[in-house]
Amino acid sequence: MAITPQAETAVQENSTQQGQSYAFPLVCLTSLFFIWGLITSLNDILIPYLKGMFELSYTQAMLIQFCFFGAYFLVSVPAGALVARVGFQRGIVVGLLVASVGALAFYPVATTGSYGAFLTALFVLAAGITILQVSANPYVSILGSANTASSRLTMTQAFNSLGATVAPILGGWLILSVAADTLMPAAEQTKVQATAVQTPYLILAGTLILMAVIFSLLKLPKPAMQTAAVSPTEQVDGGSAWQYRHLVLGALAIFVYVGAEVGIGSLIINFAAQGDIAGLTEHQAAKYVTYFWGGAMIGRFIGALIMQKLPASVVLTFNGVVAMVLLLVAIFASGMTALWAITLVGLCNSIMFPTIFTLALNGLGKHTSQGSGILCLAIVGGAILPVVQGVMADSLGIQLSFIVPLVCFAYIVFYGLSGHKLLQDAAK
Repeated sequence: MAITPQAETAVQENSTQQGQSYAFPLVCLTSLFFIWGLITSLNDILIPYLKGMFELSYTQAMLIQFCFFGAYFLVSVPAGALVARVGFQRGIVVGLLVASVGALAFYPVATTGSYGAFLTALFVLAAGITILQVSANPYVSILGSANTASSRLTMTQAFNSLGATVAPILGGWLILSVAADTLMPAAEQTKVQATAVQTPYLILAGTLILMAVIFSLLKLPKPAMQTAAVSPTEQVDGGSAWQYRHLVLGALAIFVYVGAEVGIGSLIINFAAQGDIAGLTEHQAAKYVTYFWGGAMIGRFIGALIMQKLPASVVLTFNGVVAMVLLLVAIFASGMTALWAITLVGLCNSIMFPTIFTLALNGLGKHTSQGSGILCLAIVGGAILPVVQGVMADSLGIQLSFIVPLVCFAYIVFYGLSGHKLLQDAAK
């Protein structure tokens, strides 16, 4: 999505002239960040749950993340065109309704006992979340001064992390506890396990529909000029964003970062269940997913303060190095030491996405919006790399599979050290 400078200026001037406060609209938008953080993190509960229910390999189980994050790649560009046509607010309503259809689909799907049907419902749910992302992120950035846009997005992203922190608690209670406490014949247990997801996703669907109704009735500020959709492959006057080395390297950094984060979060429960690690039940292990995402939330607040004193690239490099050390401990240690090491990687992840995003867009000028689209498409790393890690977990074991995120963080360290520099700066 490209936000025209005129649109941003018009919104800000309108605010100044009418004395309009954006506090209420921002609170409403923040609720969206919370809900999609919760939905995304629920995947970490679905993976061990469906893996046990359908007796899947790690590779097959990781198809959950492949379908979810694959939607970002397939739906982002058409979603941008949709929002450019109907506007931010209507785009949000459409996204909420599409996501509610996906959540509602879990009810009949659970009775079929088909893994493919689960994946289809999950893809529809993710498509709705993608439309929400495309609608809400640029809307937040223009509701107020351009000087405080980054702080507004960081704050809303913190509530995204809050949703991701709450999800494993709810999922562990509503889903994994049912699976863990069910002592029945195999056929009946499979049926009960299948229906365990019906209640939470039915509640989720109801919440999404209610939010769609609320957002359709709200009187939210409207930009004086509509946004324009710019395809990542589209040529802009005077060249293309693809000509910037630090952007291309930054897109790869986003790709590996999302892949690493999703892969680790997806396997924490299974990792904690290993006999030589902690031997926990899935229900007990769910709290470590909460700690993982909670660390990311806390780290964003701490990182925001630290980066007022230190360059963002320095903080990114430091966090990447610490994440690599923690992963090496998780790979070669055992017991609670290894479990806590992998859990604390979440704290290191916290500032990476917004920091890489900002560094990659630095100096792009009129190509900024196209560059933003390229970076958003790179989120598809969350679909591809977890499957690669799943293949390694099947062939080498879950502990050695963390070599995949280890390599990812090594690249992020490179990007923090030199990859982020503009070509003229890198030549000095």
